[in-house]
Amino acid sequence: MLTEDAKKIVSASNAKMQDAIAFLEEDLKTYRVGKANPSIFNNVTVDYYGTPAPIPQVASVTTPDAKTLAIQPWERNLIGKIEKAILDANLGFTPSNNGEVIRCVVPALTEERRKDLIKKAKAAGENAKVVIRNARRDGVEQLKKAQKASTITEDVQHEGEDEIQKITDKNVKKVDEVIAAKEKDILTV
Repeated sequence: MLTEDAKKIVSASNAKMQDAIAFLEEDLKTYRVGKANPSIFNNVTVDYYGTPAPIPQVASVTTPDAKTLAIQPWERNLIGKIEKAILDANLGFTPSNNGEVIRCVVPALTEERRKDLIKKAKAAGENAKVVIRNARRDGVEQLKKAQKASTITEDVQHEGEDEIQKITDKNVKKVDEVIAAKEKDILTV
């Protein structure tokens, strides 16, 4: 039976692993996969009175239809800055405006771009797995230190290590599932 100290170590390791998965899922949302998705602008920043701010913080981003993104800045003087930021971000589309709203038509993905996105997604998945394995390693080291400091027994240490390994396996499998789902999404024409 795990002691309170061991449970805290296992719980902290699990929390780090969950954070890695959450970060991966947020990162994958920014990939442009042929349909309009407002979150693609989350990492595109605009100079807002001397401070870089993501587009969703200075404008309303909507999807009037499946292939169009509409950006309505809260201040008209930002239209030029937002257009320039979108072009500089190299997202693969050209913004146009009517003086009030910026529209971006999302082009269909080429086969080459799809392959690049899949590679990028897999690399992000591998990075998440590295973070998960590092969290496992840190948790195991903490259990060993606690055992050496005599705050937990050797049996509890081994039980904690087994628990951390089970959590690691579960989270690595979750990363694989997230990447597989994104790959399917990218390949869907």
